[in-house]
Amino acid sequence: MPNRALRHLFENNRKWVAQTTKTDPTFFRRLAALQKPKYLWIGCADSRMPPNELLGLMPGEVFVHRNVSNLVDNTDMNCLSVVQYAIEVLKVEHVIVCGHYGCGGIHAAMQNQRMGLIDHWLRSVKDVYRLHEAELDAVKDVKERANRLAELNVREQTRNVCHTEFVQRAWHRNQPLAVHGWIFDIADGIVKDLGMTYTRETKLQPLYRLEDK
Repeated sequence: MPNRALRHLFENNRKWVAQTTKTDPTFFRRLAALQKPKYLWIGCADSRMPPNELLGLMPGEVFVHRNVSNLVDNTDMNCLSVVQYAIEVLKVEHVIVCGHYGCGGIHAAMQNQRMGLIDHWLRSVKDVYRLHEAELDAVKDVKERANRLAELNVREQTRNVCHTEFVQRAWHRNQPLAVHGWIFDIADGIVKDLGMTYTRETKLQPLYRLEDK
């Protein structure tokens, strides 16, 4: 029996199944057969930005990886495994790194307060701040500075995706694949393209380009 405190979630699930089946009787049969998403979404773990709803997509249409502040770290085996599986097995055509304004992780990284284990995780965001310190320090309003850091963080993480061998191998074998950097505004629900899309390794700095074997 479901825990009493969570019974409403199971009830919500049954209602969703009933409504979905009523609208589309074959939906779950198709969903169980195979997933063929065209998109990999790498986003923040924030509960206010569920990717399917934001993009108007159904379950099965977007492969998802989420963590605090949408980081792509070259030592994070979880994230890298998702990227490899999405590209080499699912054959996604687009990888989307999406951050958001009002991100708690971004705000935390701008402080010197000790918070425990997450301090190690947010070190990557602090590194992004250091790279763009002059620009960010010139923004006097703290909220605006955090929002700009969120954008710059997306840019760096998008590049990090492109630096992986999985992405560059796909490009070398001419597999259709584009990597995008986006930002989401929780205040109005709008997703904005940050104007950076990579489709070939030639758009990367030479140091990060891997040889085609």
